[in-house]
Amino acid sequence: MAEQQEQQDAAAPTPDDALGYEHARDALLEVVRQLENGGTSLEESLALWERGEQLAKVCQRWLDGARARLDAALAAEEDGATGGQ
Repeated sequence: MAEQQEQQDAAAPTPDDALGYEHARDALLEVVRQLENGGTSLEESLALWERGEQLAKVCQRWLDGARARLDAALAAEEDGATGGQ
């Protein structure tokens, strides 16, 4: 049941899905910087950590998509080189 919920959560669009890779990465770096600097309450630190997790997922989706596009392009190039045989 928990696995099903995780799959639904992963598939559900979030406002972060509109972020480009570089923007999400920069926001993630800022979250990490704030956490490393300390000086925040436990509640603030938890909120930052949760935000960081969301941003990391956005970055991973972009990287996975880029990998899939590269793999598809390489496969198409290989098929073209062998004449589709």
